[in-house]
Amino acid sequence: MSRRRLVGKVTSNKMMKTVVVEVESSYRHPLYGKVVHRAARFKAHDEQGCQMGDTVRIVESRPISKEKRWVVEAVLYRATQVSPLPADEGEKPS
Repeated sequence: MSRRRLVGKVTSNKMMKTVVVEVESSYRHPLYGKVVHRAARFKAHDEQGCQMGDTVRIVESRPISKEKRWVVEAVLYRATQVSPLPADEGEKPS
């Protein structure tokens, strides 16, 4: 039996060794012909050190915890890290 593989974007990495991956899909409605967009969120086990915004491929696995049934297989694209602007000390220029 082959395992399902999905491609999605990491939306949260605040847990230890767990990331939330959002997988978007779209299909045409069978009666009305309108394109319907759907998004599903999966908790996945992460040994790769994914960051928010990364595009990853997840694969089905045995249940790891109450909600984790997926594992990050590969990081396809790394998100570009944007450095924050330096904070002012609260002084106004004179």
